[in-house]
Amino acid sequence: MSRKLPALLTLSAAVSLVLAGCSGSADTASTAAADGSATAAASQASTQASAVTIEDNHGSVEVALPVQRAASTDNRTFEVLADWGVPLVAAPKQLIPSSITAYDGDDVADMGNHREPDLEALVAAEPDLVIVGQRFSDQYDSIAELTPDAALLDLDPRDDEPFDAELKRQVTALGQVFGKEAEADQLIADFDAALERAKNAYDGSSTVMAVIVSGGEIGYSGPTTGRTWGPLFDLLDLKPALDVQGSTDDHQGDDVSVEQIAESNPDWIFVMDRDAAITADDPNYTPAADVIAGNAALQNVTAVGSEQIVYAPDDTYTNESIITYTEILNSIADAFEGAQN
Repeated sequence: MSRKLPALLTLSAAVSLVLAGCSGSADTASTAAADGSATAAASQASTQASAVTIEDNHGSVEVALPVQRAASTDNRTFEVLADWGVPLVAAPKQLIPSSITAYDGDDVADMGNHREPDLEALVAAEPDLVIVGQRFSDQYDSIAELTPDAALLDLDPRDDEPFDAELKRQVTALGQVFGKEAEADQLIADFDAALERAKNAYDGSSTVMAVIVSGGEIGYSGPTTGRTWGPLFDLLDLKPALDVQGSTDDHQGDDVSVEQIAESNPDWIFVMDRDAAITADDPNYTPAADVIAGNAALQNVTAVGSEQIVYAPDDTYTNESIITYTEILNSIADAFEGAQN
């Protein structure tokens, strides 16, 4: 007995070790399975987030994520992307507002301008995404041919869709592409708040004239179609002081005599200073406010006499982003609210 007991103890210990080993293996296997499931889930999530499909003006576009080398030709995007800290590898620098300096560096290839585009500079920058729009819209096919490996997005506002919805569509898509959904939502909320303010502040009866000042001349920006101001007549249900048939979206406004504008006697005048965005450094530049103040035909107009004139931000002509329109709408609201007090 005295010789068998140690043997039994040894056997018992061995069994315990085996059982413990089995238990440990089971635990390890269980942990490994759990870790494997987590890894698989993470891998699946990563795969799901590796691309996003955007509906643009040409159809469905799949954009690989994250975007590594973005380029943009659309003026409406520069301020938004700069505020979000999104780098660009190429852009038409001559068209970027001077108020935006994020893309001044040599690390951003200069694509020239829409009149003399340098698409070779774009190709050399090797973009994986090109945002095409506004002044470069007619270069879409050429860019698509020259950058076959890049995703192309055209989010320019469409003429047959509500303008406010189009601004939101663009910034929403950019938010999805660059992982800035919350920031995009905030821009939309700010825009909606400014739009609501301006709507509520308008008295519903005062007449409005919108103009574009360019080269010292005053051009007409008509309801709906007019550059910059046209869509706001629809969004705010403004009463136009003058509605010219066949008005266009000409960048300098339509050729309507100042006498016609004066005869319409608007209660309000909305002004976009085109030169402020492109020739403000020219010694011959005359601010729009001085052009209007110096025009004899306008001095008896209600809007001028009552100082009921709203000026768009100086960079509007080369910006026109959702941020610009939020600023414009808040300026209109401020002016309307001030006139009621």
